[in-house]
Amino acid sequence: MLAYGKNVLLMTNPKEIKKVYLSSSKNDQEVKQFLKENKIHFVITTNAILNKMCKGNHQGIVFEREEYQYFELKDISNEDFIVILDHIEDPHNFGAIIRTSEAAGIKSIIIPKDRSVSINDTVIKTSVGTTNNVKIVKVTNLVETIKKLQKEGYFIYGTDMDGTDLRTIDFPKKKALIIGNEGKGISKLVRDKCDEIIMIPMIGQVNSLNASVAAGIIIFKMGGLS
Repeated sequence: MLAYGKNVLLMTNPKEIKKVYLSSSKNDQEVKQFLKENKIHFVITTNAILNKMCKGNHQGIVFEREEYQYFELKDISNEDFIVILDHIEDPHNFGAIIRTSEAAGIKSIIIPKDRSVSINDTVIKTSVGTTNNVKIVKVTNLVETIKKLQKEGYFIYGTDMDGTDLRTIDFPKKKALIIGNEGKGISKLVRDKCDEIIMIPMIGQVNSLNASVAAGIIIFKMGGLS
């Protein structure tokens, strides 16, 4: 798969990088040193060609890397705080949530296999390469996954506007947070399996927040750095 951007390149495991394309108009010594030290093959090309290779802001760097290898539920059994995404469709939201989770010390995110954005070049770029530090787990059924987590002692929090003010809650150590779809929110089946529904209190004219913004506020309030 293709990825792009300086920070993304530098945060990618060199063993997963196949080939790098650098713009002839750029002369980034840090990047060239990284490539030299890790013996990574690169070619010099034009911005016009790089623009055809990807749609985003490539910063003069596009590279081929191994496809992302998803994890399984058993791989995250020791984590205290897990984020679950209920059919997030926007790659920018997904990437931003990965970045926020990584910054907060959360190492695991669960997504469904169907009707959900997967790891692609936009997600990797938006996450600033932090997909390398967070385990993304793909599951067939979110409801069954929630049941398994509850059996393992996780307290499951869903998010909705009619929930409990998150400021009033004393969150347990072992927990999972579910962020719903950008337009529809959390599905009814998933909501019914939650132990508690929480919300962000708002006093302005806007009664909802972007999914990734809401996720960031709640993650840190729930103790993402602890």
